[in-house]
Amino acid sequence: MSDLEFESRIDFSELSQSVQSIKDEIGKVIVGQHQMIEQFIVAILANGHVLVEGVPGVAKTLSAKLLAKTIDVGFSRIQFTPDLMPSDVLGTSIFLPGSGKFEFKRGPVFSNIVLIDEINRSPAKTQAALFEVMEERQVTNDGVTHKMDYPFLVIATQNPIEQEGTYRLPEAQLDRFLFKIIIDYPNIVEEIAILDRQNRGELTIDIGINAILDASKLKRLREAVEKVQVEQHLLEYIAQIVSATRQSPWITLGASPRASLAILNASKALAAIRGRDFITPDDIKEIAVPVLRHRVLLTPEKEMDGTSTDTIIWQLIDKAEVPR
Repeated sequence: MSDLEFESRIDFSELSQSVQSIKDEIGKVIVGQHQMIEQFIVAILANGHVLVEGVPGVAKTLSAKLLAKTIDVGFSRIQFTPDLMPSDVLGTSIFLPGSGKFEFKRGPVFSNIVLIDEINRSPAKTQAALFEVMEERQVTNDGVTHKMDYPFLVIATQNPIEQEGTYRLPEAQLDRFLFKIIIDYPNIVEEIAILDRQNRGELTIDIGINAILDASKLKRLREAVEKVQVEQHLLEYIAQIVSATRQSPWITLGASPRASLAILNASKALAAIRGRDFITPDDIKEIAVPVLRHRVLLTPEKEMDGTSTDTIIWQLIDKAEVPR
């Protein structure tokens, strides 16, 4: 059966048009980084949070802000610092003398898209404040639960090379991010294009970015993604890859079942973006690396010899039996 026959089952025309429009809008400012932009869009369609890592100057924060502008929903930015308290993020109860009662004043996390800049600059107590809101999309204060509005997405950035004034993110928090996206340096052609835009006065963040999606349209697209079909042998393939991280002699902490669910949901979104209502082993392979790279810990021996987490993950993927 051909791909065309498969594609006819679900109409992805609205999704394809929206994805291309988002890419075009972000491309007004960002040169290259096509894989990063696609992974951002996959995360949005899979309803997952994103951790973005890269050295200074590669447009981590700018990329996240531009992505937020393409979605017509609430946006807030939180700059994490060593003195930031949980109440500065979630909110706090304040006493109202007139009524003699306490009222919960919502913090900046109460938005639709929340950009957390330099997330690894705040200590564990502030990081722990994000556990509930990222997983359950709610905040509990004084025994009262406050639900987040739809949609709710956290995009966090961090610098991999700085050690002063930074803290290691708890494994429980890392596991709540769907992807860890690594932004690398531009290649020489892209860097020349960046210089050319700057020289012509076209490299500015003030350029108009149009909103492509709103909350209702995003919900509609996510519902279409959920209908993407997955064969039983592909579910077994996902489980096989994730299970291998728990058995590898080079990994001290393997991935949890949350990673399996993340690969499944993200693979569906990737297939839908590419016009298919079914996933393939290649979709799973492509998605597995950004899903797993922040969820596993290498042994000290592998870290000392400079082996990257991505290398080990690819070795595990290559060893897994590909469904036919």
